[in-house]
Amino acid sequence: MVKLSVVVPFYNVQTYAPDTLRSLAANAREDFEFLLVDDCSRDETPQILARAEGELPGARVLRHEQNGGLATARNTGLDAANGEYVTFLDGDDWLAPGHYEQLLATIEGLGCDFVRTDHVQCTARARSVHRVPHGRRNTVLDPRALILPADRSTSVDYAFAWAGIYHRRLLDDGLLHFRHGLRTAEDRPWIWRLHREAGSMAVSGLLGVFYRRGVASSLTQIGDVRQLDFIRAFDQVIEETAQDRDAERLLPKAVRTYCAIIAHHLGSIERFEPQVARKLRALSAAAMKRMPQDVLKEALDSMDTQRASRLRRLRRRPVAAEVAV
Repeated sequence: MVKLSVVVPFYNVQTYAPDTLRSLAANAREDFEFLLVDDCSRDETPQILARAEGELPGARVLRHEQNGGLATARNTGLDAANGEYVTFLDGDDWLAPGHYEQLLATIEGLGCDFVRTDHVQCTARARSVHRVPHGRRNTVLDPRALILPADRSTSVDYAFAWAGIYHRRLLDDGLLHFRHGLRTAEDRPWIWRLHREAGSMAVSGLLGVFYRRGVASSLTQIGDVRQLDFIRAFDQVIEETAQDRDAERLLPKAVRTYCAIIAHHLGSIERFEPQVARKLRALSAAAMKRMPQDVLKEALDSMDTQRASRLRRLRRRPVAAEVAV
């Protein structure tokens, strides 16, 4: 019986993959499996993974013939997972030795559907601890209760899939797969769905995941059209939340978060290619017109002056009859 399945997508990360794989080896156990998904890498990553398949206990390499993006790569790993529990790691991040054993002991001790953990963010030589934005630790909680309040950072805003562990029943119930083809913000509809539909969760202060930020090949560093997938991701959040039994209570949080992300991208629009910047403005204006207008007005009224003014100007912008991502 496989106790834990670890899904690890890799794409053109030859510089970092050896560190990632060494950290997996320091977490290996005879009942753990490591699903290494090569998302059609064009550098030396496939050769590195081929060696790892023979050296890392429990490793299996799954290869894409075409690049599908992070969401699709994670889904490939989930489809192959045999474990009672599932977790994720990205191919340029790494783990503290023994982290997965501690993480597994935590969720088994609590008996909940999923556990979220803190992490260490690594930018060049700098290290900083990032906490799940909820104070109660090692206590079983109702995930739905951790969505609100709308005007504060909550657990649904801490969207990192790799910062946690998930019981297989969530996978069997269709709650762990990502929207196929999303190139960025793939964790957002995913974490909202977990909080709306899972039965129980907990937060742990374990600090065993090291998140490498600022990698040149990461989409967070690239101002091309793939960044605009956040529109599709948040459209899904709004659409699904609007159908929820608590839609009236939850939609203000979803809309306010969507607006905050739009404002963030507009605030750094100079990093986008000119044609992508124009498309960002057009798609964002169209997205605001799709939002529930009464909820949108309340969200803008609750935001700081700079962001609210930027978004109100965008809201007044004429939108073409057809705008597609």
